[in-house]
Amino acid sequence: MGASGLGSALANCINLTNLTLDLGWNEIGAMGASGLGSALANCINLKNLTLDLRENKIGDEGASGLGSTLANCINLTNLTLNLYENKIGAMGASGLGSALANCINLTNLTLDLGWNEIGAMGASGLGSALANCINLQNLTLKLGQIEFNYLGL
Repeated sequence: MGASGLGSALANCINLTNLTLDLGWNEIGAMGASGLGSALANCINLKNLTLDLRENKIGDEGASGLGSTLANCINLTNLTLNLYENKIGAMGASGLGSALANCINLTNLTLDLGWNEIGAMGASGLGSALANCINLQNLTLKLGQIEFNYLGL
């Protein structure tokens, strides 16, 4: 149950417009992160979301899954997503970026991917995807302590 169960309960809060969840250091895996995102997608009036999942174990699959489901939050305008130290690689970072590019009303995004393993390929994929966020006005991207094993970086 865990994070998915919490998300399922929150999905019944249909009038929720602002939500802050601090779930750091809870050993949440890919299934929990994706399940939480799926449930939050049912919060159709959600406009402001702060989701702190730092130092969990969501990995590539969880990052991509969370992003894909958050893209269904059609009224989301402000998103702060802390995925610091979550074993996310290049595929997860690129998948997350591609999914968030579908958040059509997103104007403010703060994304912390520090202490993950996204490397140069993941950073490039993330940047290319976020360039498609057509309504994005403010972006804070934290990539501290990312190891780049790429010629020239």
